[in-house]
Amino acid sequence: MTADFAAQFDDDESAPPAFSLTTGRQKGYHRAAVDTFLDSARRAFESGQDDLTSEDVRVASFPLVKEGYDVAEVDSALGRIEDAFAARARERMVRAKGVEAWVADARADAQVILDHLAREPKHRFARTGVLTFGYRIDEVDHVAERITGFLRDGDELSAEQVRNAAFRMQRGGYREEQVDALLDATVEVILAVR
Repeated sequence: MTADFAAQFDDDESAPPAFSLTTGRQKGYHRAAVDTFLDSARRAFESGQDDLTSEDVRVASFPLVKEGYDVAEVDSALGRIEDAFAARARERMVRAKGVEAWVADARADAQVILDHLAREPKHRFARTGVLTFGYRIDEVDHVAERITGFLRDGDELSAEQVRNAAFRMQRGGYREEQVDALLDATVEVILAVR
């Protein structure tokens, strides 16, 4: 188990909360839901089973409640846990198929992303209707340019930066599910080539 992953857990029931708690009107993640998920993630990682994957960690969501865990702290911890699961998957694939196969898969995934982002700005993703809100087009296109720079030119871009990408909403904007899927695929490629 990696040190970062192990640091996310504490078996002592009398210990203080694992993360800072929100106060006042600010909401945070439901403590029991987060604790349960982290416990299952620890068991899956320690057992070496494939019950949980890096993608499962990335898409985990929790109810928002008063006096919950600080969202940014939990999301940061989940990012480190996702990295640990991705590193384990990469090691297994390299052992099973070799480095060349792993690199070829990552290159193929990167090319699919690049092909999608090669579309003209403002036309990279399907749009919502004029009365429906979607992601703000100019902000998504800016992130798309950063991703293209990383994949094509080797510009700096971390998985954490992609995970933390947030967009304001606009009528007739890009469809959220398409943008989110591409961001997820980009994180997978970044984790694959670390």
